[in-house]
Amino acid sequence: MGDKKDKEFVDYKYNLKEYWSFLRNHKLIFFSLLLFASLTEAKNIFDKYVFKVIIDEGTLFSSGSIALDVFVKVLLFFGGLYIVVSLLNVANSWIKAHLLNDLSAKVIYDLKQKYFRHILNLDYNFHTTHKTGSLISRMTRGASAIDRLGDSLVFEFAPVIFQTIFALIAFSYLQSYSSAIIVATMVAFVSFSYIMQKVSEPSNVRANKQEDREKGNLADFFTNTESIRHFGKEKLVAQKYTQLTEDTRDYFLTNWHIWRWTSSGQVLIIFLGTLALLYFSLKQFISGQISLGTLVFIYTTFTGLMGPLWGLVHGIRNFSRSMADFQELFDYGKIESKIKDLPNARNLKINKGEIIFDNITFNYPGKKKIFENFSLKVPANKRVALVGHSGCGKSTLTRLLYRLYDVNSGKISIDGHDIKEVKQTSLREEMSIVPQECVLFDDTIYNNILFSNPSASREEVLKAIRFAQLDKLIESMPEKENTIVGERGVKLSGGEKQRVSIARAILADKKILVLDEATSALDSETEFEIQKDLEKLMKGRTSIVIAHRLSTIMKADIIVVMKKGKILQMGSHRELISEGGEYKRLWNFQRGGYLKDKSESDGEE
Repeated sequence: MGDKKDKEFVDYKYNLKEYWSFLRNHKLIFFSLLLFASLTEAKNIFDKYVFKVIIDEGTLFSSGSIALDVFVKVLLFFGGLYIVVSLLNVANSWIKAHLLNDLSAKVIYDLKQKYFRHILNLDYNFHTTHKTGSLISRMTRGASAIDRLGDSLVFEFAPVIFQTIFALIAFSYLQSYSSAIIVATMVAFVSFSYIMQKVSEPSNVRANKQEDREKGNLADFFTNTESIRHFGKEKLVAQKYTQLTEDTRDYFLTNWHIWRWTSSGQVLIIFLGTLALLYFSLKQFISGQISLGTLVFIYTTFTGLMGPLWGLVHGIRNFSRSMADFQELFDYGKIESKIKDLPNARNLKINKGEIIFDNITFNYPGKKKIFENFSLKVPANKRVALVGHSGCGKSTLTRLLYRLYDVNSGKISIDGHDIKEVKQTSLREEMSIVPQECVLFDDTIYNNILFSNPSASREEVLKAIRFAQLDKLIESMPEKENTIVGERGVKLSGGEKQRVSIARAILADKKILVLDEATSALDSETEFEIQKDLEKLMKGRTSIVIAHRLSTIMKADIIVVMKKGKILQMGSHRELISEGGEYKRLWNFQRGGYLKDKSESDGEE
């Protein structure tokens, strides 16, 4: 319980340090911005000082203490100075806005680049346990927080800080009481605001977490619209979303209501400060210790501080909100991928394609063991088929081969190289796969295929299209290969998506090829045609074929029959049929048909 409660508080030290790590790359822009912000506040104090001089000189003129020409000279001098300073302030405002826009754009860009790359490179297990909608929500909110915080620093924090400094300097020269009252008022105001901000902090964090849950579920609902319609559950899903939005509303209202008390307390502090300032200033004016102009200057300067001070209220709220918005995103920065490259890891170049699973033991996080002291050799240039019911470990082997997970013990090697000792990117770039579930980018068919080999020529892409029997389909489409397939390839049928996936693997042209139920989504006629092409594709390559339809792997060099993470039988189709046992039992059950099975998912094996 204690840990859960602690997570409701914002780690200001870490978040500010992380924010500064982005800001320090643009220090010149940031400090230039502060300089121009200080000039704006200096101009505001100067305006009031000009008014003080005019009142004092006007009082002397009305009493006959100075001549008209002297009074006119004073008016002309300060009037001209005021015009010049005001024109300079116009230029200053333009420069300040330009610098702020430039700074915000660059810092937001840096934040997006860092966290996108960091999250993208986190291990496979991270991505299977975090909702995509929540990831997007935190990235978006973090970028907005950068922009909000920049505005707060320049338009809410800087004005009150610089104007207070200039006011204290002027008041120290004109009247010491005023400086003390301003300091006391400011300290009370800021302290009270800080305390209330700390009070609101847990509810702010809870509201953000609830918003992430809402957006995560929202993305999930929209991704599964087809399933919702198939079962007629629009009303049920709408009710679930209503509950989620009601919870989000209630969490945010709880947070916002705290600021009612904050606002009332701040009004009281300012009222007491103004009352004290007026009392002492009027007392000195009546006793003749200060002039009318000084009295007006003190009052107008103090009331002029109220605008920035109220801006500070908004600034503190925005600061608190920004820090809370950073919290969830910056927490990702603390997560390290469990699948890491060694410091001296080198690039892998596969020449032969021999794969050895050497005495490996593995279990998914928090799950029972899938493999214990498991060994398997996949000879170079051979076709090895993995057969068995769901949960036997077939797909897990491919995940381990791709190093989406690391084995607990033992070793996996390719051409004698331990895959833990080579760079992950080079390992995966040296292999090609047709996964059981093909997920495409919301892009053209052409670009989805090109993804596996961006340097390929157009002719090579078109050749892969023909190889995968996609050319007839593409010819029937108005935009041909430039047809957009939709999010996750939703505009294509399962078989069409699988053919795109096959074309993608063909274009990659790698020494090791993994076919994970590559033709399961195809109709019998298309499958028959593609099987012949896959036969040609697998020649001269090391191929690992996962299949439930045994008739598709009859020509494999080695068939590995698996059950509960163990190898029951190995051999060619003819050898295994003659041997009898599990394979023959499955073959007789299918009679050349299809072994009913479901997709192996993380943690199920």
